[in-house]
Amino acid sequence: MEQLKTYRRVLTIAGSDSGGGAGIQADLKTIAANGCYGMSVITALTAQNTLGVTGIHAVPVAFVAAQIEAVLADIGADAIKIGMLFSPELIRTVADSLRKFEVHAVVLDPVMVAQSGDKLLQDEAIEALKQHLIPLAHLITPNLPEASVLLGREIASAATIKQAAVDLAALGCANVLIKGGHLETGDSDDCLYLGAEQRMVTLPGERIATRNNHGTGCTLSSAIASFIARGETTENAVRLAKDYITGAIRAGAGYSIGHGHGPVHHFFRFF
Repeated sequence: MEQLKTYRRVLTIAGSDSGGGAGIQADLKTIAANGCYGMSVITALTAQNTLGVTGIHAVPVAFVAAQIEAVLADIGADAIKIGMLFSPELIRTVADSLRKFEVHAVVLDPVMVAQSGDKLLQDEAIEALKQHLIPLAHLITPNLPEASVLLGREIASAATIKQAAVDLAALGCANVLIKGGHLETGDSDDCLYLGAEQRMVTLPGERIATRNNHGTGCTLSSAIASFIARGETTENAVRLAKDYITGAIRAGAGYSIGHGHGPVHHFFRFF
């Protein structure tokens, strides 16, 4: 009897972006584009487009838990990407579910502010994130403003990023990727701290002139989760994901969609 093939399975737990550029929609596009089977747990609905967020409707916490239970009890996951979690109750519930199913390959993108500047995370949720979810993460992927919020001090220069990565790892996560896109210098290098090896890796970043940069954080973290699901090491997964997001941004720069920050081109390798 012929052996059936298996999918590399990636679950995204995040908010829905009605404009399709970020959140669950960007995650599923990214997961598919990188050769994995995507599943979703929706934590919040946003009324959103390229100009910004006009409304957020939180999904009841018990129903988020039911979605996670439905997926992991039957299909399982080789990696999980976590994005927008709106409240402390939701963060604790997701953490409880991860422990119940003994999930370890978790990529946590601590989404706090949308590209438009709209706030996506309640203040009291930040402490819950640090206490309950970050210690369960294999990798967290904050940008500079998010790293600053988590550490309670400004991280705004290349000189402060490396120490910030070490300090974030001390919160209990295995590895830390601080994204340098908000650096005011000409480059946008990222800093990857591999906790088990206590090793720092600087990943050069190409700054591409485009307004189509909506959903870049969601896309990068989902790509990393996809490559981890495919068996890559953490460092290789991050490098491959950076190559992917750079290509997606470069290709997306040639398109016009909406009147604000448009999306990257998730399927640039296909069309």
